[in-house]
Amino acid sequence: MRNPLEFSFRAFQQQGSARLGELVTPHGTVETPAFMPVATQGTIKGLATDEIAAAGARMLLSNAYHLYLRPGDMMVRALGGLHAFARWDGPMLTDSGGFQVFSLAKLRTVGEDGVVFRSHLDGSLHEYTPEAVMRIERNIGADVIMQLDELVAGQAELATSRAAMERSLRWLERCRAEFDRISRDGRAPLGLTFTDAVLPDDLPSLLPDDPERERIAPPQALFPIIQGGTHPELRRASVAGILAAGDWRGIAIGGLSVGESKADMYAMLEVCEPIIPPALPRYLMGVGFPDDLVEGVRRGIDLFDCVAPTRMGRDGTAFTPDGKVQIRKGSHRTDRRPLVEGCGCPGCTRYDRAYLRHLFVSEEMLGLRLLALHNVTFLLDTMRDARAALRARTFDAWSEEWLARYRGTAARA
Repeated sequence: MRNPLEFSFRAFQQQGSARLGELVTPHGTVETPAFMPVATQGTIKGLATDEIAAAGARMLLSNAYHLYLRPGDMMVRALGGLHAFARWDGPMLTDSGGFQVFSLAKLRTVGEDGVVFRSHLDGSLHEYTPEAVMRIERNIGADVIMQLDELVAGQAELATSRAAMERSLRWLERCRAEFDRISRDGRAPLGLTFTDAVLPDDLPSLLPDDPERERIAPPQALFPIIQGGTHPELRRASVAGILAAGDWRGIAIGGLSVGESKADMYAMLEVCEPIIPPALPRYLMGVGFPDDLVEGVRRGIDLFDCVAPTRMGRDGTAFTPDGKVQIRKGSHRTDRRPLVEGCGCPGCTRYDRAYLRHLFVSEEMLGLRLLALHNVTFLLDTMRDARAALRARTFDAWSEEWLARYRGTAARA
């Protein structure tokens, strides 16, 4: 029987830089390469966890920044932790909120101690330090948690990227120290201050029966984040600094898909791949367009996440093997074909393009749900097919053919 406290990773087959592996966590094993659907606030927008599981998802990502603001990390903890709260029994990861710090630039100030920001919900002022982020993520309780890092735009000049990369390394040291302290000393007591709500007398208390046992943090793995913009020397320095800072269960590549060209993104993956120890799973943060997943696998990436599939689905854009399809177009008005022949999602097995278009032009909520679920299914299926090709040692040919068809560059008769 597997030790429930165990985290491990092994890559047991490789073609070039692409590799087939498995990540073991306390909540189960993830076959890699894999796409993690994004449940930002503990939910994949518009979709239920059982729908996502049926589509083939094994690991989900949530965001510590958003859960800290609402309903609060202490509330999530009091309600049993993120897995119980979201009704998901598989592995989970929480991002620290570094991207939100970047994207909500008008609401925050970044300094050496951390980030001071105003909530986008009610304007309240918050201090977001590396230590606070570790306390938040250890309260939420995902299997894998991310350090607080500083993210800058993809086109940032060398000096700006260097300063953010070096600060991220300094913040990593503080994250690691607080992570270890909580492992040793336990989490803060779950007191009455975690909620302003006054519970009626006939409702059960959210306070634990065994406060000391409840303070013990669940087993979690802290992942550092490689930064450095589109500057190879900074990416190399970031990896060196991370590896010098200690032993890790995995490593993430951040600061990509934030305005730089795709060619620059792929180039940075090629810089990082040979200098990341092969024993570590590699997680490319915030990247989730179909061709980027395949290109990422070709460059040694094991895990991906992105909100694009659900966001674009709600906008009426569907992923297909032949590229993106906008279902609102009039050309679909009488089209009886499924979005993708052979796709197992409800949008493809039960409905045709004409009906899906009708849902969108009629502003029916079902259309948004069906296309969001289709896009997630498409990415999960793409990673399943990539794993099968790696297993069969045909990945190079498979990926070339897949990319040529998706990008419309396949040879034409």
